[in-house]
Amino acid sequence: MPQPIVVQVVIDKPLAQGFDYLWDAEKLGKLPEIGNVVEVSFAGSRVVGIVIKVSDHSEYDLAKLKSVEQLAPLPAFDPALLRLMNFASHYYIHALGETILPVIPQMWKKAENWEKIPKKLESAEKKIKKNADEPEEGLITQDQLNPNQKNALQDLLSSKNSKNQFRAVLLQGQTGSGKTAVFLNWLASILRDESAQVLLLVPEINLTPQLERRVRAYFPDKKMAVLHSGVSEKKRGIAWYEAMTGSAQIILGTRLAALTPIPNLRAIVVDEEHDASYKQQDGIRYSARDLAIWRAHDQRVPILLSSATPSLETWLAAQSGRYEYIRLDQRAQGASLPRVHLINTRDPQNQFSPGDENAPKEKSLITKTLANAISKSLAENKQSLILINRRGYAPVLSCTACNWLSKCSQCSTYTVMHKAGALGRRSVLSCHHCGLVKSIPQFCSDCGNADLKTLGHGTQKLEDAIEAMWPEARVLRVDTDSSKKSKGAEALFQEIHEGNVDIVVGTQMIAKGHDYQNIGLVAVLDADSRLYSADFRAAERLFAQLVQVAGRAGRSGTQGEAGGDIYIETQYPESPVFQYLLRHDVDGFLAFTASEREEAKLPPYSYQALIHAEGKSLDKAIQFLNQLKASMKNRGMITKELKVYDPVPKPVMRVAGSERAQLLIESANRKALQEALEMIDQELRQDSTGRISKISRIRWLIERDPIAI
Repeated sequence: MPQPIVVQVVIDKPLAQGFDYLWDAEKLGKLPEIGNVVEVSFAGSRVVGIVIKVSDHSEYDLAKLKSVEQLAPLPAFDPALLRLMNFASHYYIHALGETILPVIPQMWKKAENWEKIPKKLESAEKKIKKNADEPEEGLITQDQLNPNQKNALQDLLSSKNSKNQFRAVLLQGQTGSGKTAVFLNWLASILRDESAQVLLLVPEINLTPQLERRVRAYFPDKKMAVLHSGVSEKKRGIAWYEAMTGSAQIILGTRLAALTPIPNLRAIVVDEEHDASYKQQDGIRYSARDLAIWRAHDQRVPILLSSATPSLETWLAAQSGRYEYIRLDQRAQGASLPRVHLINTRDPQNQFSPGDENAPKEKSLITKTLANAISKSLAENKQSLILINRRGYAPVLSCTACNWLSKCSQCSTYTVMHKAGALGRRSVLSCHHCGLVKSIPQFCSDCGNADLKTLGHGTQKLEDAIEAMWPEARVLRVDTDSSKKSKGAEALFQEIHEGNVDIVVGTQMIAKGHDYQNIGLVAVLDADSRLYSADFRAAERLFAQLVQVAGRAGRSGTQGEAGGDIYIETQYPESPVFQYLLRHDVDGFLAFTASEREEAKLPPYSYQALIHAEGKSLDKAIQFLNQLKASMKNRGMITKELKVYDPVPKPVMRVAGSERAQLLIESANRKALQEALEMIDQELRQDSTGRISKISRIRWLIERDPIAI
């Protein structure tokens, strides 16, 4: 009798263990490999899983084991990717199945379609040949680099870059200094090897099309796989397959691309490495940047982290010599950096007076000083960029008689007013947390008063105000509402690049990475709202955003030309964030922030984790976390080395009807924290089905290295 083949399969469920199945080599057409994608029967339905072990025996009765139903027409996951998944599962305290399976595109998780897939791949190949003449832009060859860029490239290509060697490099450069041209020329040297693959990560979907065109210009003969959530499921499935089989040499994408199977990986670039978008905020809450560094180390390949405002962790690693440090301290074409102007909104001189000749009829949303600067910029035929980090018309609707406010019925936040055309044909109130949309009431639900007023302002209200102040100007609003219409964000950015717009109003979407050529003025309104926050990283994030948005001004200027102007409206011009920005002193700000964090023993001088709890009642969620803390105390887990704070409600306490609380755990020792989290996970799993407590029905989750507390 032939020896039975038993495979252990993990599936996308919060279950720590794998499950044994019999492998019928005759039916499936081949012997099993670790990393095979298969379809199995589980709890009465068919699901897709991954083979993680192959043996000839099982702890269970072989007669009771089910057989693997189907084998996907895919190569097995390569061992390096499985090591990465094992590490991510272990470090982020997440079951292996629910770490690996979400990485697989939907197209490959529908086993009933597996037979049709080869035809889809064939037709996709024909389409690629048809669309080969897509636009390309921004090719800058090695000869065209300025001396600064040539030195940086030389450092990257130096003899230290021997094969099969890990090196982490921070490329820190002023905005507009040409970091992209440097790393694309570096990747060109690696891609001379026909089998080599490279991974290029960007923080947001909006940056992908522009970079995609630049990459195509550098590598017209190389196949590129583009992976982000904005790509259709079919396209993503095909791109992922091309990366996995090694036929795509360039893998370009957002954070989900960091976990793509890339069998011949030779280099990784993380662009805008400081960006918070690299941290996943649901499911397995991984940091794509951190996993990319681990992956580079494990596979002994170089990784380049690029930013004008590096994260404190990366900057300290470069300062201490753990990472190599390459700098670009001048703009690529020699223009000076933008001049920074702080407008103190408490100073009456900056505000319009009723007698002013050009004073708007209603109270102005922008200061007199900024209005004059915009008028001057328009007269010089320069574009202006105005940033306000709040979409919609107004953050709150209010009753003038009884102070009623437009609270969301499902969340502990307010619904935002959106004017007609943004989310529908009529003006509506929308919750940005749960997605609830409702019509605007005709009168106050509490007192019946019909005089309802908007409080505060967002991009739509600002757009209206600017159109009223400069009726001749062409105004464009860029936020997630406007980018959902027409051809999306890419079409809006194209309008700016082509010079069809005079004033751009937008959220942080407009601040990152875009290479605008005719922006003379950048303005930031309501900067203070992000300055004072319970989150200790708020100042670091605001500083990075201000440097990034300032960098959109004066980029096309050549040697000796002025680099444009940035105006920031604030009530607190004396804040260190603004003072360091005045001097364009990124290193000074990071050194100041590091000393503050060290004194307070906050990350990166300590390590943190959050235990999230949510349920129908806040009291139950808090009680659940209090019991966990008491249990940790009883087991002697709370020591000088491991601090556990009291549970508190989350900043947005209720979302979509669920009440949410969190427990913060902190340690100066990464290993001590890891061990504690593994014990917590074990304890909570004993009394839970998946991640839902059997007794209190509280849903819980462990998050390593949170970036928002």
